Amino acid sequence: MLYAYHEMNNAALAPMRALAKATRSMFQHPMVPLSYTSLGQAFAAGADVLDGAIRHRGKPAWGLPDTVIDGKRIKVTEKVAMHRGFGDLLHFERETKNKDPKVLLVAPMSGHHATLLRGTVKALLPAHDVYVTDWTDARTVPLSEGRFGLDEYISYLMDFFHHLGDDVHVIAVCQPAPLVLATVALMAADKDPCQPLTMTLMGGPVDTTASETEVTKLASSRPLEWFKRNMVAKVPLYYPGAAREVYPGFMQLGAFISMNAMRHVNAHVQMFQHLIKGDGDSADAHRRFYDEYLAVMDITSEFYLETLECVFQQHHLPNGTMRWKGQTVDPAKIKKTALMTVEGELDDISSPAQTYAAHDLCSSLPEEKRAHLLQKQVGHYGIFNGRRWREKIRPGISEFIRANDPSF
Repeated sequence: MLYAYHEMNNAALAPMRALAKATRSMFQHPMVPLSYTSLGQAFAAGADVLDGAIRHRGKPAWGLPDTVIDGKRIKVTEKVAMHRGFGDLLHFERETKNKDPKVLLVAPMSGHHATLLRGTVKALLPAHDVYVTDWTDARTVPLSEGRFGLDEYISYLMDFFHHLGDDVHVIAVCQPAPLVLATVALMAADKDPCQPLTMTLMGGPVDTTASETEVTKLASSRPLEWFKRNMVAKVPLYYPGAAREVYPGFMQLGAFISMNAMRHVNAHVQMFQHLIKGDGDSADAHRRFYDEYLAVMDITSEFYLETLECVFQQHHLPNGTMRWKGQTVDPAKIKKTALMTVEGELDDISSPAQTYAAHDLCSSLPEEKRAHLLQKQVGHYGIFNGRRWREKIRPGISEFIRANDPSF
């Protein structure tokens, strides 16, 4: 019933959305005298902010048609390199003869679309051949595709690695960090020739006991059964994934916003002020961010609940009790794949020490195959987006990748 109530609420807001758009159009029309007054501009700004706050958003476009390499603008084409029911391996193919290190960027499956990493991909493109895990909204996946939990997720990653070959580097952003580490450990134990050359883990919950955040407190505050009873819903009948049990994206979004509610309120107030003052650039930047931030996707219930239990409650990976299809996951088996960890000093989702814990787990790696970067004055999203990502973090990762790739 939870999902149905949400959909009913969306439908009920339709007249308000239509009214907001009509109001904005009227008070921005050059033939309406009030549009030139402070009152008219205030009405238009208020309608714009209201429409942005209540509008339903689908999956955003990547919008990366080109990149710049050696001062030249190079065309970039999005291609599906491998299609699977719950996610595609997406290739940003560059029209260049440059041979750069091949990178698999593993996007979070935590409520947002992979396009949240648009800025991450954009900064990587000039120096790398980039592939991305483009996860599918679970409400669009028919029940005939079966379940998708941690075992299936790791199987997907292995398939992607095998498709990309023995010269790939992997970067995991946030949530997938422990699962990428587990996948590489399993491949190392099997002496798989397609083990990645390097593994960069960025702001991820490898060991949530290493430092506490509001996220870890919430995840461990109640038994798993409570989350199953209160946070899982069935997809309504009019979606392709009808009757599939999911953790709805709108609930994940609500949890994120509630952590910093006043910050989001103040951001919308600032947008209103920018619009009144005629500062279109600042308002557009705000709009672009929230168009991405408020576009959410559903996650299968099994993936959500197993992640809660394995990563946040039972700490299977750091405790040495994690299994994949009955096989023990032992990061100490990793000897070939170099490890880099990246953390943000102000990260309030995966706080410093949670990701660095991977170094203790990968005990067989020599020092020359390790690196750690703690970026000062950066929160969670600043690790993979924004100026410090472009100017400090991305160059450091690229240097680490090239230093551990025999082809460069």
